[in-house]
Amino acid sequence: MRPSHAPYLDEHAIFITADRDDVWRAMLETVERTFSRPHAAGYARLVRCADRAASGPRPLAVGSAVPGFLVTAADPGIELALEGRHRFSSYALIFRMEPAGTGRTRLRAETRAVFPGVAGGAYRLLLLGTGGHVAGVRSLLRAIAARSGTPA
Repeated sequence: MRPSHAPYLDEHAIFITADRDDVWRAMLETVERTFSRPHAAGYARLVRCADRAASGPRPLAVGSAVPGFLVTAADPGIELALEGRHRFSSYALIFRMEPAGTGRTRLRAETRAVFPGVAGGAYRLLLLGTGGHVAGVRSLLRAIAARSGTPA
């Protein structure tokens, strides 16, 4: 099963005072910088992610990778889909943009994941039970908003 077709986990959204082109540019830059930082790359190696290093075309496009993720869809101003897998999970983080009035964009981040086996179940509990996933996704959305405009 492709991670983008995995069970729905959650979705978070933010309104940004910027048009979709500005949000798209900021999103690509923020995803690249966030997941290529040393601690993120180290974590990708630790859990044995399929994609452990940045590679492929830049700016991010289909076939690009950042530690932990492979870009599987990139429709500028509309959708960016990142998929990944490691020894505890297969997952997708899908960003979708939609106009929200003049000069405003709604950016949504949907997460889908499967956590196979006992180890996967324990990882899921750790990831979701601590609130780490929610905090991470919300922080990523705020960083995109700060880079592209102003949270509305």
